[in-house]
Amino acid sequence: MTYTLTDAHKLIRDTARRVAREKVAPRAAEMDETGEYPHDVFVAFKDVGLLGLTVPQEYGGSGAGFLALALAVEEVAKHCNSSALILLLSALSTQPIVLGGNDEQKGRWLPRSASGEVKGAFCLTEPNAGSDAAAIESRAVRDGDDYVIDGEKVFISGGSVADFIAFFAKTAANGPAKGGSASGGGPRVISGFIVPTDSPGFSVARTDRKMGVIGVPTANIVLQGCRVSAANRLGEEGRGFRTAMLTLNTCRPVVGARGLGLAEGAIAYALDYARERKAFGKALVEHQAIQFLLADAAIGIEAARHLVYEGAWMVDQGQYDRQHAAYLSIAKTFATELAIKVSSDAIQVLGAQGYMKDHPLERHYRDARQLTIVEGTSQIQRLVIARAMIERDIVYW
Repeated sequence: MTYTLTDAHKLIRDTARRVAREKVAPRAAEMDETGEYPHDVFVAFKDVGLLGLTVPQEYGGSGAGFLALALAVEEVAKHCNSSALILLLSALSTQPIVLGGNDEQKGRWLPRSASGEVKGAFCLTEPNAGSDAAAIESRAVRDGDDYVIDGEKVFISGGSVADFIAFFAKTAANGPAKGGSASGGGPRVISGFIVPTDSPGFSVARTDRKMGVIGVPTANIVLQGCRVSAANRLGEEGRGFRTAMLTLNTCRPVVGARGLGLAEGAIAYALDYARERKAFGKALVEHQAIQFLLADAAIGIEAARHLVYEGAWMVDQGQYDRQHAAYLSIAKTFATELAIKVSSDAIQVLGAQGYMKDHPLERHYRDARQLTIVEGTSQIQRLVIARAMIERDIVYW
């Protein structure tokens, strides 16, 4: 397994770098302060074609793939993780349609998503079902040519600004689930649906007050008697859980790219500060204690870069099923935990100044803390990795 950055990859990376510096960086602090969704940043991404990187060309995207998306997310995350999340959501919301949708669904939703005409959100987590996604309680009941959906989803990134959502609910497909019943639980009774947010019965119950990544709202979504055409079901009944899990697998290296870019941006800022700031008669960069922090950051960043790029490349090769999941989990876990460490060390380089809102490092630190929780906690990733070792999907001897 090996990845190679093509000229097309480098062009996308350079484009994202330019937009990040010109459009994202000047707005990052304000986004964090106000919590208002940055529609202008979304338009900036739209104008340069960064919203359809993982959408196939035949459905209006560039088909550049997940490695291209990871490169773009990395560049944006150096300045603002909220803005990087906007790019990630362009894939997270459309991937269920790419993986589970039919030609009509793909033709209806993917071109408009790639062009920025519509925004989407991914709705899986519930009040009583986070890491245990198979325990969701939302229900979709067939009624003629429609489904009537009832349920609540929580912590939905971009949910309050979405035009459609990929919503997962239990149906009675395939009979009772192993270890449960059709009414009680299990992955074999979960189906996916495309739900336009202007559907009667859809509502945003609230948006959350968060520690970080404040520029993209996190919402509680409630569907109450929401009637959706059966034509909006993603694939066969009972196949939704697999679609949701494969979607998360494909996006895990991109979450890692958010951590990678954040770490790069944080340590670069700390290094610039340390070149200018003096202590005990010499610049901070001349002190060995500071040099060790910088060196450790570089070691971690280079390792994370290869894990993230390799993981995204694997997704582009179609390697994201169960037997490949551990490698994607490794990329996500290492890069996101690195983001916490490096942003913390960067604050340490600045000392008291790093703790102040006059500098972006405290924002980077707060943003980094989200990354080991979303789209599968670090603990869940470790379960996936350990299972792969036990089942010999990963072999070291």
